[in-house]
Amino acid sequence: MTTTTASHHLSPAFPGRAPWGTAGKLRAWQQGAMERYIQEQPRDFLAVATPGAGKTTFALTLASWLLHHHVVQQVTVVAPTEHLKKQWAEAAARIGIKLDPEYSAGPLSKEYHGVAVTYAGVGVRPMLHRNRCEQRKTLVILDEIHHAGDSKSWGEACQEAFDPATRRLALTGTPFRSDTNPIPFVAYEEGNDGIRRSSADYTYGYGNALADGVVRPVIFLSYSGNMRWRTKAGDEIAARLGEPMTKDAIGQAWRTALSPTGEWIPNVLAAADKRLTEVRKGIPDAGGLVIATDQESARAYAKILKKVTGETPTVVLSDEKAASKKIDRFSDDESRWMVAVRMVSEGVDVPRLAVGVYATTISTPLFFAQAVGRFVRSRRRGETASVFVPTIPMLLDFANEMEIERDHVLDKPKKGGEEENPFSEEDKLLADAEKLEDEETEDQLPFEALESDAVFDRVLYDGAEFGMQAHPGSEEEQDYLGIPGLLEPDQVQLLLQKRQSRQIAHSRQRPAEEADLLEKPAESRPVVTHKQLLGLRKQLNTMVSAYTHQSGKPHGVIHTELRRVCGGPPSAEATAGQIQQRIAKVQEWATRMT
Repeated sequence: MTTTTASHHLSPAFPGRAPWGTAGKLRAWQQGAMERYIQEQPRDFLAVATPGAGKTTFALTLASWLLHHHVVQQVTVVAPTEHLKKQWAEAAARIGIKLDPEYSAGPLSKEYHGVAVTYAGVGVRPMLHRNRCEQRKTLVILDEIHHAGDSKSWGEACQEAFDPATRRLALTGTPFRSDTNPIPFVAYEEGNDGIRRSSADYTYGYGNALADGVVRPVIFLSYSGNMRWRTKAGDEIAARLGEPMTKDAIGQAWRTALSPTGEWIPNVLAAADKRLTEVRKGIPDAGGLVIATDQESARAYAKILKKVTGETPTVVLSDEKAASKKIDRFSDDESRWMVAVRMVSEGVDVPRLAVGVYATTISTPLFFAQAVGRFVRSRRRGETASVFVPTIPMLLDFANEMEIERDHVLDKPKKGGEEENPFSEEDKLLADAEKLEDEETEDQLPFEALESDAVFDRVLYDGAEFGMQAHPGSEEEQDYLGIPGLLEPDQVQLLLQKRQSRQIAHSRQRPAEEADLLEKPAESRPVVTHKQLLGLRKQLNTMVSAYTHQSGKPHGVIHTELRRVCGGPPSAEATAGQIQQRIAKVQEWATRMT
């Protein structure tokens, strides 16, 4: 059976906002997923596709095929938010599938092919949706299926509601959840290590989509700076973003940076607006998005942006009834900035977003990937995305791991040495030491932000890091903010290398006393890709493991001793130079014992 009828009644304009060269036909990955589905005819199908790749188009094309071939008689779409279920209904209407996004109970009007509901709505009335599935053959589309694991009740409600469904299509575009709650209708396979992981039927990752020109390359611009805050006990603490700190200190320094009363946020917002101006030279309607932690911060950021730009930004608060209309209006106009609290982090389709500021303390890989996903949707070849982030080691790791696929791990990893676990034994010891304090403070120690400043730190792109620190407004910072908004991925890499070489050469020409900042010498900041850094960590872990057998000392003791002798943070946060120093030290110890 072929798929030539898969889009038998798609309008020529569908998908209406397809990237360059794809309008009027399915993209290769969508066609490939369709062919696999039609060949196998599974009851359950999990498609993992990077944000911006076109999951909605694939799902609705498949729904159209199943309706046309009488495999199903109706469609139910389950979405994470009210705004998204309306977007699904609008997208479905463009290809002749009518979904009721306002459905709550009772019989459905005959003019509709189905309904669009939220996970929360299913959680309230699972039996209503079960009865609908039992009465007519139903395709259930579970958008961002990981939300079925947000709470045990939602997962159980989905299981109860859609167990009788004829077909179930699960979609996700982000790393799965990090907990061990099983997600309904997702298959898990046990690996050689005895750990069960989710198994996707079709995967289309960011790396593939980037190579195909379906998504934009993402340039991450990281900003450090000096932070000062006062604890509840009255102690004043000063620290620099990116330097080794305890978990609590990192959290407080991070929140100090995001405080609208300091200088970090105004400087970063001003830099992001300069970047937006450059991007708009090639993408005239390009827009920017600031993702804020709470409503108070969002309003404060909007005031700062108005001073910077002279234009009032769109502010979207999740509890506003007009939130969806504001997002739609911003999507269709050419204004510069939108400030939002959480709700636009996932699934909201604003294709003109090209510059982002990650101004929230949410630190999960799931949320970070969702947030970055708002900027990667490509409309024509050569568009780039730029995301500004604070220099927080965890965020930099997320940025460097953009292309890594993450399956949902159902079982806890087995205990073992650092070589089996990416987090070292020393990190576990540190976590145990902090655990009691964290439990007592619920991860949010009371504090008062006193002052902050911003320093351009580095650019992260395609697993590599570029640049040295520079003051906001300096020529060095402008070198990176002024990168053209229209570039091919390989051109981005080449241009960043040239800018860094120029900055290093300029740095070497200046006497140390005239240095713009207390920066490391250029030659001591070699470009090390994330893959190379992971390789060094693995090498260190292998060396420690070998020395464990030689000395009889546990892994954790050896790592702790290495940190004491060589200095520096846990290996998960250590630089390439620090890890190499520890490798040399372990080799020295091992040589003495032979």
